[in-house]
Amino acid sequence: MHEHVFIRAEALHWGWPGFSGWDTEAELAAAREKLRQLRLAGVDTILDMTIPGIGRDAELVARAVEGTGLKVMFATGFYTYDNLPLPFQLRGPGKLLDGDDRVLESLFERDLTTGIGNTGLRAAVLKLVTDTPGLTEDVRRLAHAVAAVHLRTGAPICTHAHAPTKRGLDQQRLLAERGVDLSRVMIGHSNETTDLDYLQRVIDNGSYLGWDRCGLPVTLPLDAQIDTLAALCERGLADRIMLAHDKASFIDWFTAAEADPFLPDWKYTYIHSSMLPALRERGVSEQQIEQMLVGNPREFLSGAGA
Repeated sequence: MHEHVFIRAEALHWGWPGFSGWDTEAELAAAREKLRQLRLAGVDTILDMTIPGIGRDAELVARAVEGTGLKVMFATGFYTYDNLPLPFQLRGPGKLLDGDDRVLESLFERDLTTGIGNTGLRAAVLKLVTDTPGLTEDVRRLAHAVAAVHLRTGAPICTHAHAPTKRGLDQQRLLAERGVDLSRVMIGHSNETTDLDYLQRVIDNGSYLGWDRCGLPVTLPLDAQIDTLAALCERGLADRIMLAHDKASFIDWFTAAEADPFLPDWKYTYIHSSMLPALRERGVSEQQIEQMLVGNPREFLSGAGA
């Protein structure tokens, strides 16, 4: 419920083709093999959460997934921790070209209802990003636009939230003020904290937890993440949790040669090969695993119970 295929800084790849070792055909082949292995592990569908700001290219992803048997869904939104691009510094509420944010909203709505560019591929979810800077002026604008488009289209909302600073609660508060039903929201990166009180509050407010950086031990050791998830399942909360890796086949922040030796578990198949056996050892049932991997995404995306 939160993966990537290609993450690239648009300006760098546009200005300097081949930045960070990018080779289109080689990266397509590498991604296709990794996605094929994910399908062989038993995964039918992934939600690619790459949006403008980190290089969304739906057509390229469609080429990568061809022949793998895997289905991919896309997202819309804009990825920033703080500021929108210059056109939106000049246009919008209180700006030089004063007015509402319908231009911003129309970009998201078109992705959901008409398609991404000329691909004919429509986005399935809206994405909202809130990291350590919190709800800056522009992030708040994005949240308002996401809420407005959600209310018009019914598309669910998936977030990037900095769990150690409890940004998920900020997101819930703002979205609820805008009339969003929080059962249609997944608060992402929730496995980057062991604060069960925070996680319980997010669930009690109505949202799902995106346990979606599985295999990535940068913030917390993997055992601590698994222990926390098992504790939530013991509380009977498996019906409010969805799993993913937040992994990309290619990311231009660092090369695979730089990252792989330090992050050997951060791969598309970690959940099935390592995490699920560890959860079973901790008493998590097959029914709970099926609920997190299949039942919850199905209900969330279809709007059941909303």
